[in-house]
Amino acid sequence: MTEQLIHSGLLALHNVALVGCAAAPFYNRALVVKRGQYGPKLHYELDKVVEDTLQGNAPYCIAFIVTLFATGIAMPLNHYAFHGALRQVQGVALVALVVKLAFVFGMTGIMAAIFGRINPRLRELWAGFSPGARPDEGEEKEFFALRARRKALCEACLKFAVVVLVASAFLGFKA
Repeated sequence: MTEQLIHSGLLALHNVALVGCAAAPFYNRALVVKRGQYGPKLHYELDKVVEDTLQGNAPYCIAFIVTLFATGIAMPLNHYAFHGALRQVQGVALVALVVKLAFVFGMTGIMAAIFGRINPRLRELWAGFSPGARPDEGEEKEFFALRARRKALCEACLKFAVVVLVASAFLGFKA
């Protein structure tokens, strides 16, 4: 019973992290699509809200990925602690695990690119903008190009998260 309680707790945390990994890019995408209706010209107050929101989500995305990895490792270790061996898995579950891990690593790579390269440059460019002042045309163009790149990466991350969610359903497959 203790093993089942631990496993259930880990699985619950794992599922919350999975949903968070899908929800963050989903809602970010909705915000970016709405903002896109105003075109690639700086609207300071609107763009401040967008940047604060998108960049403010970074810690949550990182927390979800760390939780995903930690609980994903802890679940088989929990089984090992109670049984002295890792659980045998069927071919379908093994393929699902490999697919899930590949796409989680892909999501991690995407987040590293966004949080490590794109967001810092966007913050740097944003620091040069001010309300009521006309932005430098080159910086404004770079700003929106980086935003477009971030949007494309978030779109890919959302697709990856859906694959992870679907693959997760097959991990308990027993033939």
